[in-house]
Parts: sequence; structure tokens; C-alpha cells
Amino acid sequence: MTYAKKRYFTYALITIITLALPFIRIDGNHFFLLSFDHKKLNILFTSFDMQELYLMPFLLVIFFLSIFFMTTLGGRVWCGWSCPQTIFRVIFRDLLQTKIFKIRGNIKDKQRPSKNYPVRKALSVAIFALIAFVAASNLLWYFVPPEDFFAYLQNPAEHKLLFGIVTGFALFLIFDVCFLAENFCIYVCPYARIQSTMFDHDTIQVIYDERRGGRVFDGAAKLGKKPVAGECIGCEACVAVCPTHIDIRRGMQLECINCLECSDACAAVMGKKGEPSLISWTSAHSLDTGKKVQYFRFRTIAYMVIILAFAIALGLMSTKKENMLLNINRNTELYHIVADGEKIRVQNAYTFLIQNTDNKAHSYTFSLSEPRIEFVRPKNEIKLEAGAKRKIVVILETKERLIEENMHDTPMDITITAVASDEPERVRVERHTRFVYPKMSEIEKAMKK
Repeated sequence: MTYAKKRYFTYALITIITLALPFIRIDGNHFFLLSFDHKKLNILFTSFDMQELYLMPFLLVIFFLSIFFMTTLGGRVWCGWSCPQTIFRVIFRDLLQTKIFKIRGNIKDKQRPSKNYPVRKALSVAIFALIAFVAASNLLWYFVPPEDFFAYLQNPAEHKLLFGIVTGFALFLIFDVCFLAENFCIYVCPYARIQSTMFDHDTIQVIYDERRGGRVFDGAAKLGKKPVAGECIGCEACVAVCPTHIDIRRGMQLECINCLECSDACAAVMGKKGEPSLISWTSAHSLDTGKKVQYFRFRTIAYMVIILAFAIALGLMSTKKENMLLNINRNTELYHIVADGEKIRVQNAYTFLIQNTDNKAHSYTFSLSEPRIEFVRPKNEIKLEAGAKRKIVVILETKERLIEENMHDTPMDITITAVASDEPERVRVERHTRFVYPKMSEIEKAMKK
């Protein structure tokens, strides 16, 4: 199988996965969703609240480190095999312009300018515009779930910002893919500049074998179309097929995106002579020594260890997800003393902010670690629908003489436990706070009143 067919299969797989993932839900949760509208984050079909957005940096670090790892291991394999820019260019240039509308003569000749068919060109751009709007919508589905997105479609006037973003991104895609073309990869994309710092002699690259094919370039100077000695016949099929318009025989260049179309072209020519392609996907060290590519080396192992560490950290933090959030704030008044003859009651007031981050309704009850302190309010269970928030005032009270201190008030550490009465083991959180007990002089003052 040629590299081109393998790439097309990879493109199709990536496209299907990218389009399908937003529609797949488990227990109402998406594979990935960052919804600012609903103030929630879904990762691996698990729902998190916006207060748990600290997980996002772990995902971003893993994503970028994975690209760096792929670059160290396989050069610009991301560019040629996974980058949306490359996939869209194949759809527009090879499928629409070449196969369907015949604006370009042949997929194997990308250097020749397209023919002057203005109507066909307009049609190809119009069809790609539809694809661009689908792609832009697909991107938004990871921030606005499809079930909401299609509901919003029915009232576009009420969701101008959303459709403005979709339109803006679609117009950028049309300009980028249809007009800017590979110039984006060559001049705009910063990844081409960054990648060179990640290469070493064991990085897999698209390499022309000078020992077999012969020397065609002396630095930047071209010695001739055909080498004086070597198997290369100077057909330049590798040059004609290159989407970024380079001659791979000159050596590794920033413009190369590892699409390996040059290798396929050379393989077709050399195959007629019963010889393998002069252009292969290998490392410089492997080509020089004849040994296998060394995949596991310090750089690649270091990246794998770091990525694994961040993945484990993300996994551990995800497992500690709480199905309810509880924030406790003390009121400004330290305490309130209620005296009834010789009996006194000391009360502390708090504000509880409760949020149900589970996907179903729950009723919550509260308990205290200190048995001598009890809840005055709330007396009843607090019921919240899925995703709902509620702020309540909580009064804790003690009727006992907890501490006899004459000089200063005494803060006592207590633990408040909140559980869902229907699932107390699964939905359970603990929060630490303080109960302030007054000094004796304040108690005596209140009793005298």
C-alpha cells in the first residue's frame, strides 16, 4: 500500500472521529466539552464544574507534549498525517479541483498551475465553503454541545455571537485553504520553525539516499537535472508531486511536511527497474549505518515519562471529582449569645454555597464532627436539581460550656459533612471550618442583660 493510501485512510479515520465524538454521550456527558454557557467541563465522559477548570492545563500540556514527542520521533508527521490544514488541502486540491472538476491535470503534478476555468473554480470554492461551515460548526460542538447548537439554529437572531464565530472561522478556512494554500505551512505556521530544534540524527525524516541516487545538489546550488553517477534518472517526479514545491534531493527543508508523496512517486518510477524508492522515511543515522531506527532514546523516553506523569496526575485528579460543591464562609459576626437565666446558647452563622454537579437531583443533609454542637438551621434536607446552585444561611449552636477561657475567644476546628440522602457513599464531601466560642466575660455580660 502506498503512503498516499495510508494517509487517506488516516484522514478518513480522523474526520469520522472528530465529527462523531461530540454526538457520543455517556450518562449525559461528552468525551470533551468546555461549555461556558452551562459552566461545565466534560473530560472522558465525566462532568466537572467550572471551578474544576484547573484540569484544562493538564490536557493542554499533554496535547502539546504529544506533538513535540511525535516531532522528535517522526519529524513533521503531524503536518502530513493529522493537521487539518493538510487534510482540507487534499480535499480541495486533489478531490475537488483535480478529480471532480478537472481544474488540475493530475494529482501527481502539483507544480503546474491550475487551468483557467473560472466557473469550475467558483464551484469548487462554493462546495468547499459548505465543508468549511461544517468544519467550523464541528469545532464549536466541543464548546457548544450539538443538542444546543441545533436548537440555536432555529433562532439565529438571538445567537448572533455564536453564528458570527462560526461564520468568521469558516471564512478564514476558505481563505486559508482555497487561496493561501501551502503558503500557510511555509510562511505562517510557526511549527515549521520550532520543529528544527527538536530533530536529532535518529528523528525519522523524508530522506533522499544520495549514495544510491547520486548527488544532485551542492548546498543550495543544483549540479544538474540528473546526477553524473547514481540511480536517479532525473525524472523529477518527486519534485512535481510535492505540495510545498520543494526538491527533496536537496536535503531536509523546513517546507517538507512528511506527506511522503515524493517517496510514492519515486517508488513508482524505480519499481519499473525492480529497485526500491530512492526516497524513504527513515533517520539519518539509520541510513548511514544500515541499522534499525532507534525509537527509544533519551529524548523520546523523557517525553513519554513526562506525558505519562501528566496523564496520571490528570487521572488522579479526575477520580477525586466531587459530585457536589460546598463552599463555607463565616459571617462577619463572630458569634451570638442567647441567655435564658442561667442557661446560655452560643450561635455561629455561616453562608453555604451548594451546587449539585451530578447529572440528577439530590437532597442533602449535614452533620458535624463535634457532637456538642448542633444545627439550628436548616432543619430540613436541601433539595437541588442537577446542576443547580443554592445559597443558604446556616446557624450552628451549642448549649454547653465548651471552654472556660477568660482572656480571649476560642476558635474550635470542626468538620461539616454533607451527603446526598439517596446516595450517601457516592455523593459525600467534607469541609473544615471553625466554631468560635466566646470568652467568659462576654458570656457573663450576656447573662446580666
